[in-house]
Amino acid sequence: MEATKWMEQAEEAILHTYNRFPIVLDHGEGVYLYDTEGKKYLDFAAGIGVQALGYGNKDYNDALKTQIDKLLHTSNLYYNQPIIEAAEKLCRVSGLDRVFFTNSGTEAIEGAIKAAKKYAYDKDKTTDHEIIAMEHSFHGRSLGALAVTGNAHYREPFEPLPGIVKFAEYNHLESVASLVNEKTCAILMETIQGEGGIYPAEEEFLAGVKKLCQEHDILLILDEIQCGMGRTGTMFAWQEYGIKPDIMACAKALGCGVPVGAFVLAKHVADSSLKPGDHGTTYGGNPFAGAAVSKVLDLFEQQKILEHVKEISGYLKKRLEELKAEYPFIRARRGRGLMQGLELESAVSAGEISAKALEQGLILITAGNNVLRFLPPLIIEKEHVDEMAEVLQNVLRECRQ
Repeated sequence: MEATKWMEQAEEAILHTYNRFPIVLDHGEGVYLYDTEGKKYLDFAAGIGVQALGYGNKDYNDALKTQIDKLLHTSNLYYNQPIIEAAEKLCRVSGLDRVFFTNSGTEAIEGAIKAAKKYAYDKDKTTDHEIIAMEHSFHGRSLGALAVTGNAHYREPFEPLPGIVKFAEYNHLESVASLVNEKTCAILMETIQGEGGIYPAEEEFLAGVKKLCQEHDILLILDEIQCGMGRTGTMFAWQEYGIKPDIMACAKALGCGVPVGAFVLAKHVADSSLKPGDHGTTYGGNPFAGAAVSKVLDLFEQQKILEHVKEISGYLKKRLEELKAEYPFIRARRGRGLMQGLELESAVSAGEISAKALEQGLILITAGNNVLRFLPPLIIEKEHVDEMAEVLQNVLRECRQ
């Protein structure tokens, strides 16, 4: 069936909540994707930061095939070996103590919020606790995740939303401090804002927020759904700052294509928050997801992914800075590791550049207020960075004419 027929069929059968690009992807290999017409695309989006190991990794695929033949699902009424191994490995690489596996990043945020509220409830037996979140943040689209997402455009159609949430200015410590009171149970933020425009937390800000939390017995929840799992050159971005959260949410590259997320808790929170009956999931933590997470963490170590990200990210930043120097309408480059953004002047549309790049075989996505977002698979090499820069150069040159 030709691509247009597939797209027409999709619009008839699938709820239109995405304005999709007009291609039908068929398969992938390494850092490349191929559509149903056989056209090749260099992938600098990685499924929005999911495909850290690229496509067609044989060891990963073999591990999943083996697990398919053994056991896919049992429910959480019973133990299963893959998820136990995955939890132990995730605790080891994060330095945190207890894991709850979910089906997505949004569910991980929901669980983190519930853990924080239960922790506070068990202290004072009241239910009017407040959460401080950040303006321009993005944490997901379920009602609880929307409630802590700092963009009114996403929230307004679905209000009133659950909980009492106050929004502070990201990277402005006084803005956060001014909202703290005796009812504050948690401060929630992305270590690097993704959808909001690729804004890393400033070191003084994150350290200051951690100090506020320690002084007032408030839980620090860090959303590492997009910026975690090696993307910045440490397993989780907060490790680069040396600021450990009380609860961390992760997903995306945790399963490298298998839908899985997790919230991970420090022991003092795990011991004094969610108990049997407080939280649950039918599919979360099933053997198939466990096999995926376990193998991903093994491959990160075996293939020295973190070391590679540290090495290649400097080259990516260099090439992006060269583009910024050449084209005055690029206002800024921001980011850490292989999570980078180029902010453009309003006269030049990041969305249009993304669409034109796609026509030339380069997959890029956007973020925030007119930002080109770069989230390639963590296995990219210098030649892939050069290939990306060449295509983007051609597109940007058209914009300047």
